[in-house]
Amino acid sequence: MHHNAFFVKASNINEPAETADSSSVNIQDDDEPPSSCPTSQILSAVEQKASEHRKKKDPVLVFPRTRIAPTSNVTRAFRKKHYPEISNKLWNDWYWQVSHRIRSKQQLSAMLSLTGEETAAFENKERLLPISVTPYYMSLLSENDPDQPLRRTVIPMPQELIRSFGEEDDPLGEEKQSPVPGLVHRYPDRVLFMVNDFCSTYCRYCTRSRVVGHGELQANHLYLEKALDYIRQTATIRDVLLSGGDPLTLSDDRLNWILTRLRQIPHVEIIRIGTKIPAVLPQRVTSQLIRLLRRHHPLWMSLHFVHPDECTPEAYRACGILADGGIPLGSQTVLLKGINDNIETMTELFHHMMKMRIRPYYLYQCDPITGSAHFRTPIEKGLEIIRGLRGFTSGYAVPTYVVDAPGGGGKIPLMPNYFLGRKNDSILLKNFKDGLYQYPDSP
Repeated sequence: MHHNAFFVKASNINEPAETADSSSVNIQDDDEPPSSCPTSQILSAVEQKASEHRKKKDPVLVFPRTRIAPTSNVTRAFRKKHYPEISNKLWNDWYWQVSHRIRSKQQLSAMLSLTGEETAAFENKERLLPISVTPYYMSLLSENDPDQPLRRTVIPMPQELIRSFGEEDDPLGEEKQSPVPGLVHRYPDRVLFMVNDFCSTYCRYCTRSRVVGHGELQANHLYLEKALDYIRQTATIRDVLLSGGDPLTLSDDRLNWILTRLRQIPHVEIIRIGTKIPAVLPQRVTSQLIRLLRRHHPLWMSLHFVHPDECTPEAYRACGILADGGIPLGSQTVLLKGINDNIETMTELFHHMMKMRIRPYYLYQCDPITGSAHFRTPIEKGLEIIRGLRGFTSGYAVPTYVVDAPGGGGKIPLMPNYFLGRKNDSILLKNFKDGLYQYPDSP
């Protein structure tokens, strides 16, 4: 089935989102002890206080959507140069964005000054991953700086064809842990369900570059039903992660069909969606989508942001709408050499995440896929970043640093060495300032 069969025309991103009720009342204003008055008098006083509160019509302060412009100057300038005839309504139509992806060297050359290396990457047809960039995300790329972080994540380089030590096309052994096509059952109580192989924008370090973008994974009815049957027949599965590709590139109807079938399985408690849509195609997050998703709670979402430059007004707005829809948001950031491998960049990124109501969840060591050596950092770099975050910013802003073990071993957390050993009946600890402390702990 052709990918476009899964797309439907989306409503305008500028549709108003639901906001909190401005008449909500806090009745715990007093520090007085409980009154001996009859309950009816207490209730009457509460009702009077509520009435006074409503009359004040206190404004509801929404952060940060009331404080940001509709778009950035960078995107505005890009549109004026390359898409001057496209209206705001069309630009904000996610279907238009998908159907006008930049996919060839010729299109890229019209928007970027390609280097010799970047041009050479198009000459070899053996690269595993095609190129695809939405016009919106293209507007965030530097025209003349090939080392700009976002540009490096989506523009191919010749290094992608070099297989270095330990690299594999399927380094996580997903295919060995796939009981039926498109389903990875690695952990006892949860599965990863690849519902498609399509992304609106392809990251050059993608773990599934062997699969995505080639049209080989046809998410038709038969394919989906086989995976759903396995889930139905495996009572230990309580958590299903929808992945791909990107599940949010499915049409509302197809996505709703999948979520409805999962919700009909009694032992499935949690459904998660892994997506990079708010970063690369925020126009997809519409009021219509949120109404669909809210029907299938409890629903969680794992978002993929790698650099502060992705935290645009559009991304803020998309994440705000998702959060307002009652969807807990977590971020999964990949550590990438020369892109985000320093404490300052990560701190800025995770502070953006907090303001966008996203909990920084995982910091991933880049998986050793074929051609990834130019993206991968030493493990020590990740530990250095965690040391630079822990204690120096909000605890909620510090993700867990993990290595997804090659061969299917699963996620293994890594931490700086704060536990130094024992001394008599105490353990020796080092804090974030390298101060030494003892905690009484009899063995």
